[in-house]
Amino acid sequence: MLSVIICVIVTFLFFSFIHFAAKKKKPFKRAFLSMLLGVLTLCGVDLLAGMTGVYIPFTVLTLCTSIAGGMPGVALLVLLSAF
Repeated sequence: MLSVIICVIVTFLFFSFIHFAAKKKKPFKRAFLSMLLGVLTLCGVDLLAGMTGVYIPFTVLTLCTSIAGGMPGVALLVLLSAF
């Protein structure tokens, strides 16, 4: 559990720095929304697992990938689970 919390904090700070360096408005809000969108997409894939046949378990690796990668990270997980 501690590793997930550390992953979330480091990813949030990294995304915030990237948005700040790119001179975006509200870098903390953008970083938070990007991470939240990744987790919500992972939950959506899990909810639709019965219809699609694609199941991605909630593990530390999948959570960190969805948090750090956002929607592209979840898409990567879906592609990797297909093979």
